[in-house]
Amino acid sequence: MKITLAKTAGFCFGVNRAVKTVYDLLNEGKKVCTLGPIIHNPQLVKELSDRGVRIVESPDEVDKGEVLVIRSHGVGADVFRAAEAAGVEICDATCPFVSKIHRIVSENSAAGDTVLIAGDPLHQEVRGIIGHISGEFFVFSSEEELRKLVENDPKIAKKSLTMVSQTTFNAEKWKKSQFFLKKVCTNLKIFDTICGATADRQSEARSLAAGNDAMIVVGGRHSSNTQKLFEVCAELCGNTYAVETAAEIKPEFFVGVSNVGVVAGASTPAGIIKEVIKTMSEILQPGDEQLEETEVVQKSFEEMTDEEAFEASLSSLTGDQKVVGTVIAVNPSEITVDIGRGVTGYVSKDEYSSDDSADLLSEVKVDDKLNLIIMKINDQEGTAMLSKRRYDAIAGWDNIVSAKESGEILHGTVSDVVRGGVTVYSNNVRIFIPASQATASRDDSLEDLKGKEVDFRIIEIGRGHRAIGSIRSVLRDTRREAREKIWNEIAVGDRFTGVVKSITGYGAFVDIGGVDGMVHISELSWMRIKHPSEVVSVGDTIEVYVKALDTEKKKISLGYKKAEDNPWTIFQSKYSVDDVVTVTIVSITAYGAFARIIPGVDGLIHISQIANHRVAKPQDELKVGQEVDVKITAIDLEKKRVSLSIRALLPSEEPEVKEGPDEVVATTGEASEEAEAPAEAPVEAPVEATEAAPAAEEAPVEEAAPVEEAPAEETAAEEAAPAEEVVEEAAAEEAAPAEEVVEEAAAEEAAPAEEAAEEKE
Repeated sequence: MKITLAKTAGFCFGVNRAVKTVYDLLNEGKKVCTLGPIIHNPQLVKELSDRGVRIVESPDEVDKGEVLVIRSHGVGADVFRAAEAAGVEICDATCPFVSKIHRIVSENSAAGDTVLIAGDPLHQEVRGIIGHISGEFFVFSSEEELRKLVENDPKIAKKSLTMVSQTTFNAEKWKKSQFFLKKVCTNLKIFDTICGATADRQSEARSLAAGNDAMIVVGGRHSSNTQKLFEVCAELCGNTYAVETAAEIKPEFFVGVSNVGVVAGASTPAGIIKEVIKTMSEILQPGDEQLEETEVVQKSFEEMTDEEAFEASLSSLTGDQKVVGTVIAVNPSEITVDIGRGVTGYVSKDEYSSDDSADLLSEVKVDDKLNLIIMKINDQEGTAMLSKRRYDAIAGWDNIVSAKESGEILHGTVSDVVRGGVTVYSNNVRIFIPASQATASRDDSLEDLKGKEVDFRIIEIGRGHRAIGSIRSVLRDTRREAREKIWNEIAVGDRFTGVVKSITGYGAFVDIGGVDGMVHISELSWMRIKHPSEVVSVGDTIEVYVKALDTEKKKISLGYKKAEDNPWTIFQSKYSVDDVVTVTIVSITAYGAFARIIPGVDGLIHISQIANHRVAKPQDELKVGQEVDVKITAIDLEKKRVSLSIRALLPSEEPEVKEGPDEVVATTGEASEEAEAPAEAPVEAPVEATEAAPAAEEAPVEEAAPVEEAPAEETAAEEAAPAEEVVEEAAAEEAAPAEEVVEEAAAEEAAPAEEAAEEKE
């Protein structure tokens, strides 16, 4: 008779890890208790009990000085909170594959997903998974139960769903459940959380059951893993028997049997499996040839369970060893690879890349070759935990060290803002950049850097692969190069797209690519403004052009307002003498009223042109804000003056009285502030006009600015408000000289000038 033992028989990685944890604590002399039996194997549990290990049902039962071990099945988040509240020391031996399920359901339920769990609702692992769900969930144990669940509540199929499975769930039932749910749900995320070792164990059991006359399934009766193996074998082999120990092996199991297959659950100790094999051999009393085969099986098994033999079977694979893996499967959270020698490797998303946004499904394909580092080896399952991120980091560190020596500029993405600076990943190496080296100015926000790609240099290499970088040094060099280039090429008339860096009372400073230029307040708008902030703000991107340069002092005067926006250009293109237009009264003086024709262009309606009869005071006929129809009687584009008349549109009521020529003023902006004395007004009339315009009184006479503050002193004179020109007659080139006003007044025949003088007095 031939006895074939499954290669995957015995402890899985998670169970072996949990049991080893308990033994290690005992060897350290610590008192240990476990939250429930450490594994579903009464023989091992008794052995641990004999060594003083207690089984408790909650953290409240833990005595002072004891360490509570969480078994591989895991527990809900409430257990950890209760233990912390009770001050209990915890040693978490939850299987990494189970912990992964906890993270999946926690994150997705918090995001609003309904969670579906394929498994036994009474199993400790499933109860632990439920303990990490914050929203709605359902548990099903078969495709039929899943169908009934959806049929009874059709709304489920329309919800956002996350589906996971117990790590020991039947692989065939899992596939059928997935197939059904994919057909009826539109918003479904499936995480294949059946443990790879479990799937391999069931696959091998299925293969052995199909090729043998009898199957022996070894393991605890309460072990879910063992129960699943029994179900798989029983489907294909009628002579399938479940035993916990060698004592349960009976001779009648093997009547008429030529070949026997043996499988064991993940919670079955190696010693029990050996005893079963030995007992079977004794019962069968094989011949010499058959005995030889049985002995070979026993010897092979013993070697497989020995750590040194296992390492030999992996061709001396060890932690930190570099390997090349071939991708055989990919899901959103994990990559499965074959690294040869019969070893299956797993690369989690965290170990694939340092980039949290990495998408495994789009970046990795089946049959891709990956350079990997072995982190851990499962000495029972022939599996390995691998890392691509760490492999890349090792290779990347050499580049970091080389960049420090050469001063090379590196590129990376700012991953986080931490205390004292930011972190950047480059070449899969984490580099710390202090706040003093992270920005061009200490006032710049570090938060604005998060998620951005930056250039930096390595300025220091510390212990433990610790690198410190500087973004500022690169920015400083880049700015210096930009300045040199601009000063070598810049010319009057050049146009730039710049960023407003700061604002003063007399203008705005604009960065045009490494060099700051100044836009004087008079260059920001065709209208009169009191402060540059009325037009631009810090951080604005604006189009500017060079008005003047001072290469010795390294100063640039910039222009912002566009010629086509000049209100006088617009006025000239639309209006002519004798046109009739509707205007708005904006201010009233003793000698007339100023009316807004278009924004930026005002005209004067002289007191003699307000009505077809004598007007004592303009305010008797007009009010600020009133709209009236007027006729354009004169335009002086050179002096920017427009004469308007209401009288010209009215019928004559009395004989025409000869009056002096109407001297009128038109302004850019607040026209009422720059009136030249009319014929009817005395010399002092312009002062009264100025007093009628508060804005003109408030505007200070600006000092001549440097090149970047104003192109030249004459600019200030040209842009000065007409009202200021009247007050400062000697500084205004365009304002009518006082002598001319006196001459005009003397030439006048009519009495309006005398009347105006009386009014002033």
